[in-house]
Amino acid sequence: MRRKAIIVGLNEYASQPRLHGCVNDCTNLSLALDQFAGFGSDEVRGISDEFATKRDIEHQLEWLVDGARPGDLLAFHFSGHGSRVPDQDEPDEPIDRLDEILCPFDMAWDGTFITDDYLRRRLDVPEGVVLEVILDACHTGDADAELGLTKAAASENPDRQPRFLPPPPEITSAIPRANLPTTRLFRSPMAPRIALWSACGATQTAADARINGLFNGAFSFYFCKHLRESGGNLSRRELLARVRRSLAEAGYSQIPELAAPPELAAARPFHL
Repeated sequence: MRRKAIIVGLNEYASQPRLHGCVNDCTNLSLALDQFAGFGSDEVRGISDEFATKRDIEHQLEWLVDGARPGDLLAFHFSGHGSRVPDQDEPDEPIDRLDEILCPFDMAWDGTFITDDYLRRRLDVPEGVVLEVILDACHTGDADAELGLTKAAASENPDRQPRFLPPPPEITSAIPRANLPTTRLFRSPMAPRIALWSACGATQTAADARINGLFNGAFSFYFCKHLRESGGNLSRRELLARVRRSLAEAGYSQIPELAAPPELAAARPFHL
């Protein structure tokens, strides 16, 4: 069995608004992988800021899945901005005609971003491989409403910033205005043993927040906190419940989600 993990955190962007807690997320998750999942230092690759361009991230994802075989345990974590754009490929999002995207260091609206379609293709691992995907970013559904929420949240509480990158007007104008259901990353089937953690629902924002004096992703902070406090001995379903409860008690409106087959939901994260 092989273990491999890619951890990406972006506080700084070449030409986009900066965040504050993403690199701390990487540190916390790296420690959790070492302490509670048995990942060695040579099995975890972390990239951040200027070293997390689109090309860098795609190169690391190639390393992650290269040679994957049954019994392997893989993990991909991303903390940074997310957004949504009109469907980039042949129409494959029949519900809302939008692609969710992750925003790299060199993010630009000309296509310099990572789409959900790319991730589905790249992370299409063989059956028998367990893949843990943790996304602490926003992928908003109702663009007009969420843009207003983003501006208000950023101005009213400087200690809580949404990890959502608003598209420019020329892209926003192409986003459907109908109140349609939203898509989900990895909505279409991939391998049967994938656990996908999302920091918030598709129409919510994920908070980049000051907690105990330091900035973190609110979801990543409580995710790692409950891993530590339990010694890693929680099922994914139990961990999700505890993270949701902590976020609600701390006044966050985001509700994390977990998409996983029943046998993975009932097992410990980062384990076969």
